Amino acid sequence: MGDPRADEPWLPDLCRLPRLGAMLGMAQLVVVVVVLVPDAGSRWDLARVLSTSGFALWLALSVSVLLCVSRRTLSRLPRRTGALAAVALSALVAAVVAAIVHALFASVGDAGGWPSSLRFVSGSAGVVTLITALALRYFYVIDRWQAQLAAHARAEADALQARIRPHFLFNSMNMIATLLRRDPDVAERAVLDLSDLFRAALGAGEGDSSLAEEVRLAERYLGIEQLRLGERLRVEWRKAEPLPWDLAMPRLVLQPLLENAVLHGISRLPEGGTVLIEAAVDGDTLRLRVNNPSLPPHVPGVHGAGHAQRNIAHRLGYAFGPRARMTCGWDAGYYACELSLQLQPARRTP
Repeated sequence: MGDPRADEPWLPDLCRLPRLGAMLGMAQLVVVVVVLVPDAGSRWDLARVLSTSGFALWLALSVSVLLCVSRRTLSRLPRRTGALAAVALSALVAAVVAAIVHALFASVGDAGGWPSSLRFVSGSAGVVTLITALALRYFYVIDRWQAQLAAHARAEADALQARIRPHFLFNSMNMIATLLRRDPDVAERAVLDLSDLFRAALGAGEGDSSLAEEVRLAERYLGIEQLRLGERLRVEWRKAEPLPWDLAMPRLVLQPLLENAVLHGISRLPEGGTVLIEAAVDGDTLRLRVNNPSLPPHVPGVHGAGHAQRNIAHRLGYAFGPRARMTCGWDAGYYACELSLQLQPARRTP
């Protein structure tokens, strides 16, 4: 099957309110620049500034609406041809609007302060052509950059899954093999838990997970590790309800932190220890914290290379923006990682 994103229009979407606002803002900026240009022959008063601003906003709104409704049609053309067509349509709309405005002012005998008809129409079309070309180029680059970020985040998630699955699978299968003769019932339960765990990790296709799914995945993982480590691994959950269980999250955010806690913390201590997982809402922020006893960080290989943590931080930053934070550190015999996630991430597309 082909990539469904290949059918998405490549022309920037000016139907979004932030982008429509940007187009109107650029129109006003042009008016400000024109007003500030030193020219002894021009006389600007409040009435002329307001009428020029209204004209510029009308032009920007007309061009934005045209490109919005014709986006899919223009996107069917080759990109260079479609871009030229979009700019040409913008120039045509600007020329028509400018001609109508000039004719209206001339009909009421109030066109004395405006340039001649030809200069007014051609100048308006020229300015709109330049501004539209710059705006479309800017928005196009932003769209491609965000698409690359999304692809990079998906690739990192796939790489993280590929790294976790064999390691965890081999350890689990070895544990199940040792249980088969000693305790077949426990071994059967472990096989079922392992099957559920990998079904949850793989998911029914790609896409985001949720807080509830991430917690269920973590519980299954810790249940299997408790069978392997026995009394050396103790787990304590502190869930401060109410929690946003349906909050969309990237897949495999919590489980890698728990794997690090078990692999680099509990399994290296002869007496084992307790992994504490806390979940609470603080204002508009969800806080997830994993705390476990650990050897000091100066011991070689204790905390790994940090690939999983960097991967998680990158994907959370993409999904939740700059207000997503991840802090990890060792203190007084314990290693802790805390995730801070905004509950209602704002749309960051300009």
